[in-house]
Amino acid sequence: MKKIPVCEPNLGSLERKYLIETFDSGWISSISPHVKEFEDAFCRFIGSKHAISTTSGTTALHLAVAALDIGEGDEVIIPTFTMVATCNAILYQRAKPVLVDADPETWCMDVEQLKEKITPKTKAIIPVHIYGHACDMKPIMDLAEDHDLYVIEDCAEAIGTEYKRQQVGTIGTCGTFSFYANKTITCGEGGIMITDGTYLAGKARILMNHGFTPGTHFLHHYIGFNFRMTALQAAIGLAQLERVYDFIEIKRRNAALYSSLLKDIHGITLPVEKEWCKNSYWMYGILVNEEEFGMNRDELQKYLEERGIETRIFFRCMHNQPIYKRMGLFKDETYPVAERLERDGLYLPSSTKLTPDEIKYICECIKEAVF
Repeated sequence: MKKIPVCEPNLGSLERKYLIETFDSGWISSISPHVKEFEDAFCRFIGSKHAISTTSGTTALHLAVAALDIGEGDEVIIPTFTMVATCNAILYQRAKPVLVDADPETWCMDVEQLKEKITPKTKAIIPVHIYGHACDMKPIMDLAEDHDLYVIEDCAEAIGTEYKRQQVGTIGTCGTFSFYANKTITCGEGGIMITDGTYLAGKARILMNHGFTPGTHFLHHYIGFNFRMTALQAAIGLAQLERVYDFIEIKRRNAALYSSLLKDIHGITLPVEKEWCKNSYWMYGILVNEEEFGMNRDELQKYLEERGIETRIFFRCMHNQPIYKRMGLFKDETYPVAERLERDGLYLPSSTKLTPDEIKYICECIKEAVF
């Protein structure tokens, strides 16, 4: 039986061509002109003035937190329903993460809870654009302006997502993206931080390169990092960027087919696309209501696995993470919407290499599971 992977990179002859050209040039480190070319190309695609490439989406997020001087004694508000890297980036800087629940429709952070979580120690908000759907950014930006807070957009899952026709990542103080192998475009690993702030970009570029300061050599004014992207990664990324609009369209077309085939199944909740959002559908996720559907999420996952269909459960909430409990964080906190997403959420195969016939097969298996 052929297995349908939950996601796989879409690599072709162009990626191979650029990678071999870079390899043959001998310029394979971060100082290669290919890295600058990739950063410039990403700026053109996303609509930002500055882009600083990194080794991963996690290091891009960490870099943003560090470059904004967020540290011990500061608080940063994040959704509890997110990938662990969002929370870790704050803890790396010895700052304190503060949680809000998820929105029941978009699964992004519940902006209604933000105001009550702001304290004199709050320094930033990190909205996470979950599974390709944008957060509702206007109320977030209004609160940030009222309280003089930074906004770091975590766009790891949202390449090509738009909020009111503006690319996510360009709305807040800065934005960060991931190019891991399962992302809409990939470098294998890799990430990028974007901003329109020239000073912030300059500081980030210094921090990501050991704290080296332009105009000096081996004199350091900051504790820096080695977050540098290699030219080999950038070469693959350049080729992927040439196909990014095609990839986004494929994701949206696949999502539309999934929704048309699953919309009438009782007990299955489908992802939404609010009127102010262009959802890039990084992953196509569903919620499984055991009482209405007839089996729970884990049983459906096992049923699909037996038929060659790979799936993934949704994120585990930050307030339920054992490591954070041991650190004394999030004691006795409950977030009912996020907990439902954690319990019932499953995302289906979402690769840009997925065929319509495979989607139809997946949907038929879901229907057959309880009929």
